Amino acid sequence: MDAPLPQLGGAGVLVTRPAHQAEGLCRLIEAAGGQALRYPVIAIEPLPDDGLLAERLRGADLAVFVSANAVREARARLGAGFRRPPGLRVAAVGEATARALAEAGLAADVVPAQGADSEALLAEPALQDVAGRRVLVVRGEGGRELLAETLRRRGAEVAHVALYRRVRPPLGPEPLLRWRRAGLLDVALATSVEALENLAAMAGEVLPHLQQRPLVAVSGRVVQRARALGFARPWCAGGAGDRTLLEAVAAALAADGEQP
Repeated sequence: MDAPLPQLGGAGVLVTRPAHQAEGLCRLIEAAGGQALRYPVIAIEPLPDDGLLAERLRGADLAVFVSANAVREARARLGAGFRRPPGLRVAAVGEATARALAEAGLAADVVPAQGADSEALLAEPALQDVAGRRVLVVRGEGGRELLAETLRRRGAEVAHVALYRRVRPPLGPEPLLRWRRAGLLDVALATSVEALENLAAMAGEVLPHLQQRPLVAVSGRVVQRARALGFARPWCAGGAGDRTLLEAVAAALAADGEQP
């Protein structure tokens, strides 16, 4: 039986995920008595399909999916062909990506025990001895190079395929202003460094208010960047799953004195 949801006592939670990925978390926030404030700071655009993804997967020993968006775009390209080729192992950068893989019928063999970033995945025992292995990193355009560079140093033959690009939506600070005036901007979520940087750029005159409110981040790397951007109360969730984020929101609010 699932544990009871933590209660948010009417707190407003700024959800900055891309719109197509936000609804599950928003429903969970609302089920926990919070108010989900939808403000996507990243939009996902598919890149042109060269038709080679299935061949690249067949030629790999290990496929690393760096985000749920990578899974979504791979599934869209391959359709019914989104299946595990013989001998292929699959890694997910975090629990949200692993869940997306499972929903697509492709269970991840390697998932970080804690965290949701390249550092957490690289710490897993299964990625230590990769000498001579062919690794395909499935990601977005302009993704971080840490994963590929580290695996190459460990002796792997690494290639990557970019399936999508991340863009900043044409949103202004007006919704944030309304929510601030209504006293609803209690806590914000940031699920990547890019999302955090976009939020800071899009918030306008509301940014000083957000910088003084709790900010729930998915990893220590995002927390570090939040501090550099002037956010005074970052809180590390240690993962990007909906339930993990909800529990971190409740803990951050409680620590901030917002919860009874």
